[in-house]
Amino acid sequence: MPAEAEQIRRECAGYVASQWLPEVTGGCTVAGVRAENLEQMTFADASIDVHITQDVLEHVFDPAAAFKEIARTLKPGGVHVFTVPLVRRFAASERRARLDRDGHVVHLLAEQYHGNPVGDGRSLVTIDWGYDICDHIARASGLHTQIIVIDDISQGIRARLNEVLVTFKPVGEPSLL
Repeated sequence: MPAEAEQIRRECAGYVASQWLPEVTGGCTVAGVRAENLEQMTFADASIDVHITQDVLEHVFDPAAAFKEIARTLKPGGVHVFTVPLVRRFAASERRARLDRDGHVVHLLAEQYHGNPVGDGRSLVTIDWGYDICDHIARASGLHTQIIVIDDISQGIRARLNEVLVTFKPVGEPSLL
């Protein structure tokens, strides 16, 4: 487990680390890591205060399902804090691969992989996201997402693909009264 996850585990009561482990039944824990599929999580409704995903959402085959599941499992007032490469920036997001009806991968663009801490060390990129990811999340989940660009040259922070996104689940229905 990365050092950051260990620190969070020590400092945050109830922290649960999870990873997509296709050979393990969802909800089971192996070596301190819970097996979860973002598209079909086993967590109860409204049971999570904060979801944190780091460079994961470019690898899911059904992002709408993942966004719905995140919304379902967040408590009112909860947030999803995440990073994802917004490589398309102002251009529309583009699907690179999908699953056919039999569950086989269909490549729509040249195969591209990122590193993966489990399995064979490779994770297929299924979507090249743009800034329109916020619209995709809203359509799938009804939740609002902000993109935070961190640019502070005094701290040595200036680069592309360093955005942090935060999706918010409201505490209650807004009232016009």
